[in-house]
Amino acid sequence: MTVSALPPRDALTIGFAHVAYRMQDAFAARRTGIRHFEVRTLDDLEARVAEADVLVVSGLWRNHLLERAPRLRFVQSLSAGADQYDKAAFRARGVRLASGQGVNERAVAEHAMGLVLALTRQLHLARDHQAARSWRPMIGDRAIREDELGGKTLAVVGFGRIGQRLARLARGFDMRVVGVRREARPMPELADAVLPTERLVEALAQADIVALTCPLTPETEGLINPAAFAAMKPGAILINVARGKVVDEAALLATLGDGRLSAAGLDCFHDEPLPKGSPFWELPNVLVTPHSAGETRRYEENVTDILLANLDRLWRGETELVNGLA
Repeated sequence: MTVSALPPRDALTIGFAHVAYRMQDAFAARRTGIRHFEVRTLDDLEARVAEADVLVVSGLWRNHLLERAPRLRFVQSLSAGADQYDKAAFRARGVRLASGQGVNERAVAEHAMGLVLALTRQLHLARDHQAARSWRPMIGDRAIREDELGGKTLAVVGFGRIGQRLARLARGFDMRVVGVRREARPMPELADAVLPTERLVEALAQADIVALTCPLTPETEGLINPAAFAAMKPGAILINVARGKVVDEAALLATLGDGRLSAAGLDCFHDEPLPKGSPFWELPNVLVTPHSAGETRRYEENVTDILLANLDRLWRGETELVNGLA
């Protein structure tokens, strides 16, 4: 279907939809004069989506909303990941789509590095001891002491913008870095080696720490499966700031339970919020964060920058969008 033109500025209505982010405040501060509204629940979004020419959304998106939004011309995703959008349906209806890629690359990379540091320095266990008012004695067994990062190998699975920024941080701690990406090419300024995805097992076998920073796609769903865990070095650490479904959770639980993995820092899960009955909550060698890796005090401003750039491109009749997907 031919893409319909965006209404002019004085006739445009933007809908912001997110359970927490204060996009309306950030947008209003730009003084664009463009009409806008904000909703925080799926029910409210369903009730008002028909008013929107442009929708700024992520987790509240459902593909059936396309049928309820006759005016909709453009969706700016708040998130870098875009697996929730049916891109073929967008193209069929002539609705443009762009991701928020890049808005949180610094935050996600720093969060991943924070999980690496927390687990190697055992800060999660220190917090448990603090809560119990317990002064842990010095440890004679070297195998279970805190560790240092210099000289260790970090495998970064998904060597895009976030993965490359994480690699720079790791290099600052004198780590060896192996990147894994679909199209491998030498990046000596960032990594000691960059391998194609088909050589994932080779990368895993070298790694003391494995960090997942890849998008969720049909190719990456279940990528870290029993065979991948079997390839990892005994005592390795897994960090997941990608998507929960990149990892086979049953295999992860088994690997954590038998000690092959020493620890895991997990920001994302198959089911979110993580159910109260999930065994991940109680594992002492797991550090859980609530899919917060991308959160930053500048998030709304960063998304607004991309949104306004894309609106200008659409008004000029350009076909290429910042982070365009459909």
